[in-house]
Amino acid sequence: MSFTRRTFVRSAAAMGMALPALTPVPVRAASPNGKMNHAAIGVGGKGWSDLLAFASSGRVHVAAICDVDLTRRRQAEQKFPGARRYQDWRELLAKEGDRIDSVNVTTPDHMHAAITMTALKAGKHVYCQKPLTHDIYEARQVAAAAVKAGVTTQMGTQLASGNGNLMSVALIENGAIGKVKRAYLWSNKNIGNYRPHGPRSAKTDAVPDHVNWDHWLGTAPVRPYVRGVYHPTWWRGWQDFGCGWLGDMGCHIMDMPYRSLKLSMPLSIKATVEDEWKNNAARRKETFPRWQIVDYIYPGTERTVGDTIQLTWLDGYKYPPDEVRKYMGGEKFPQQAALLIGEAGSLLLPHGRMPRLFPVEKFKDYSYPKLRLRNHYHDWVKACFDGETTRSNFAYAGPMTEMVLAGTIALRFPDQTLQWDAAGMSYTNVAEANNYVRRTYRAGWEVEGL
Repeated sequence: MSFTRRTFVRSAAAMGMALPALTPVPVRAASPNGKMNHAAIGVGGKGWSDLLAFASSGRVHVAAICDVDLTRRRQAEQKFPGARRYQDWRELLAKEGDRIDSVNVTTPDHMHAAITMTALKAGKHVYCQKPLTHDIYEARQVAAAAVKAGVTTQMGTQLASGNGNLMSVALIENGAIGKVKRAYLWSNKNIGNYRPHGPRSAKTDAVPDHVNWDHWLGTAPVRPYVRGVYHPTWWRGWQDFGCGWLGDMGCHIMDMPYRSLKLSMPLSIKATVEDEWKNNAARRKETFPRWQIVDYIYPGTERTVGDTIQLTWLDGYKYPPDEVRKYMGGEKFPQQAALLIGEAGSLLLPHGRMPRLFPVEKFKDYSYPKLRLRNHYHDWVKACFDGETTRSNFAYAGPMTEMVLAGTIALRFPDQTLQWDAAGMSYTNVAEANNYVRRTYRAGWEVEGL
């Protein structure tokens, strides 16, 4: 399913969104040397690999780099000695002006929307890591702003451009397994991989000289610096900063069924979680459960059976019922995968691998479609020059992110079926759930449009 300005407008209308006038903006001119002048915001960890991927295209000049942690910025300084250096992304965007064409945002989740929205309003092409935003409201606003700006965007779901995802989508589109009647998605990883089990410790450590802690907190509430608790590795497991395992791996594994089945917004979401987390008020306030099972009910589409379709997400070493293995020839469940069960067979996509069709005997001579190989990063760079639609542009990534984030909200209300009104952007039967649709930014960090 290709999401463009036109398809986003249709989707937005269905959700009741009021969109600004859509005036196409010409693609920004490249620098005199024929390369795009690029600024990288967040250059440690995943930010480092993102930066190298853009540079490897041969069409990017790294003009500016930014990180709140000067030690994590050092590697990029050495690799790109001519890049201008910043510790505050706001200063970078204010000073760089027309000296840059594009920005990538590779920061903790809570800062994605603020930086991305500011860059969009400045007319920059933007690549933002997943999830696109921390909150549903942010996703809705950022998607609309990207459409209005007319710039080239891409969310960092790299596997969406991988052969496994491309082939799976093509197989479903071609009707290989018929219309789909059930979907299961899972990841064996759990929030323990992010270390925090909560509640938050009362301990406070001195902030290192090389870290600007106020800038790292950004839009989030003030939290004391504690060595090894939030920055640089474990932030994803804390509700203030991350979206848990669902927000992380869900964006990758949910992409294929969402795209191939042409899903829209869920009608309802219900979460089942570990009892220890559910019964611990302090943990529930701060962190995410170690395991979760989230059931989504969507309106049926032309590629599904019936009026609705159920999609179930499982993680923390939870897997589909054992009886589901019959749709995989009795094989063991892969550690991370998506399974679509159709009227004429089933499709299993192990994470990061190629899909398999079942029953094996039925599909042994199946003629698989030919693929055009893609590179998620290079596709975005190329599109900044020629205006092509990227695989995970924000018109597509915004609604997909909303779907994922709706699951993270359901976790806060375990065992309750939350009814979601996409047009009204609200839960109709559990009023308290609406408190998580949009958060209030910390004073001094407000961003126009959010």
